[in-house]
Amino acid sequence: MTEQKNIRNIAIIAHVDHGKTTLVDEMLKQGGIYRENQATVERVMDSGDLERERGITILAKNTAVHYKGTKINIVDTPGHADFGGEVERTLEMVNGVLLLVDAAEGPMPQTRFVLQKALELGHKVIVVINKVDRLDARIEAVIDEVLELLLDLNATQEQFDSPTLFCSARYGIASYGPTEVGADLAPLFETIVNYIPAPQGDAEAPLQVRISSIDYNEYVGRIGIGRIERGTVRQNQEVAICDYHDPAHTEKGKIVTLYVFDGLGKTAVSEASAGEIVAFSGMADITIGRTICAPGFPAPLPFAKISDPTIEMTFSVNDSPFAGKEGKYVTSRNLRDRLEKELLKDVSLHVTEQGTDAFNVAGRGEMHLSILIETMRREGYEFQVSTPRVLMKDIDGKRCEPCERMVADVPETAMGSVIEKMGKRRGDLLSMTPVGSRYRLEFLVPSRGLFGYRNEFLTDTRGEGIMSSVLDSYKPLKGEIDRRNSGSLIAFESGESSAYGLFNAQERGVLFIGAGTPVYAGMVIGVCARNEDMTVNVCKKKQLTNMRASGSDEALRLNAPRTMSLEQCLEYLADDELLEVTPSSLRIRKRQLDHAVRMRQTMKSRQ
Repeated sequence: MTEQKNIRNIAIIAHVDHGKTTLVDEMLKQGGIYRENQATVERVMDSGDLERERGITILAKNTAVHYKGTKINIVDTPGHADFGGEVERTLEMVNGVLLLVDAAEGPMPQTRFVLQKALELGHKVIVVINKVDRLDARIEAVIDEVLELLLDLNATQEQFDSPTLFCSARYGIASYGPTEVGADLAPLFETIVNYIPAPQGDAEAPLQVRISSIDYNEYVGRIGIGRIERGTVRQNQEVAICDYHDPAHTEKGKIVTLYVFDGLGKTAVSEASAGEIVAFSGMADITIGRTICAPGFPAPLPFAKISDPTIEMTFSVNDSPFAGKEGKYVTSRNLRDRLEKELLKDVSLHVTEQGTDAFNVAGRGEMHLSILIETMRREGYEFQVSTPRVLMKDIDGKRCEPCERMVADVPETAMGSVIEKMGKRRGDLLSMTPVGSRYRLEFLVPSRGLFGYRNEFLTDTRGEGIMSSVLDSYKPLKGEIDRRNSGSLIAFESGESSAYGLFNAQERGVLFIGAGTPVYAGMVIGVCARNEDMTVNVCKKKQLTNMRASGSDEALRLNAPRTMSLEQCLEYLADDELLEVTPSSLRIRKRQLDHAVRMRQTMKSRQ
């Protein structure tokens, strides 16, 4: 085995909003990627519209910088547990990780999840304490928390003795000590070059490239991304495509174009050797997990087992009275093709067909599926989705459900209400730690107990609370959990909502719509103040007569309607409701639109 001494492959892992993408920005700037007069943008690696809007990384991305003759390939990974499938497969491409931890918040659930995967692969770890310039930074305590985390995850002695750096990604500085003030990121670059091992591989051996990611380009089609484990890959080279889980599967292929990563883009090259991370096109059906081998030397590599999905939703063709009016792609064939296309690049997504017009889509969490729904919606798809359901497992003859480790950082005044709500949702309090004037609460709670809780949590903490969760384990099924303590206001007839009808309806609860909104019978138009569904006629108009009475012609004052985001709509959904998703609208509706049929079903269920 030989080393590629001038290459280092690293991944940056951290929790949401701990400064991961900002640090990559500064590494690119100080790595000489930009011209001196070149205009730059913040969070340049978050290139998708949804990523920039939400301020989170959704897709893992590759980039590279140069430092004193050494090329550092960097993989920017998502920080949210729902996109853990992106992280698990990209860790196969690297030899070490930067563990980025906020100097005030410390290690969070997602930090634990990704770090565990990296330690299992035997990767070396560099601990980076970020945001040391925060006024509420507690550097010494956070270092102790990181060491405790490494102990909990059974790190080796070498991994436990990992080097620790202190930096401020916003200002692009790093230092070796908590009290030192750095001038640039040179200490970070030096530590990467000196501590992370160079990739190993025999450049003269038969070719082996494991596909860890897929990109797409309209001009060249699908682009496979992976690290060369051994051998040398050349442009226009004939190759064999192998599958570890299906040894009999071998296809012929050809490397038409070959790229290496450099800065924010890809550079076309004629060949690349073992240890380099490459991208190539020319194979229309290349998928994640396959291995590119030399013809006549099939040697597929095992691929990291991706954790199973925990929740599922039913995507189906829109069959409401407004179907087909706003969407570009509305048929079951359109929906099937789009979901199959998503499966090719998202290995943690599972899709099973239910009849001709419905598909069960399983993913890592509500955000995982809501990002897919929002992406499809922006592409012009129109469909409807059901309420999320958890996926159970039978373990040793017992029915088990997924449980999540939920960490809540809350003001002291809100602590009681959060603990009370978690108790109602079958959550067990694991620890309660004071952090300044706030408390960090850690719970083990069933995944279904967190459905619809985020908005309630923000209300209870007056918007000051921070909560995050990650899958912990499967536990025996706990008791019933009440998801919602309010009913829905349902439109009685189809038409256009009027101010007069809404004025009378708003006394019954909070409305989702304003005057002049098209509605149909069975559509949910608000939250009922009572714990039952109520049918209201919002299309009712005032009868005009020539009689006048004192006070009868006063202006009608309508309350502002509540505008619901996609996530809020999914959290609100009851089991007998669906969410109608179109490029321009989100409408909640009853599964059964006919009022009389719904009443008969309700009476039967009470008997």
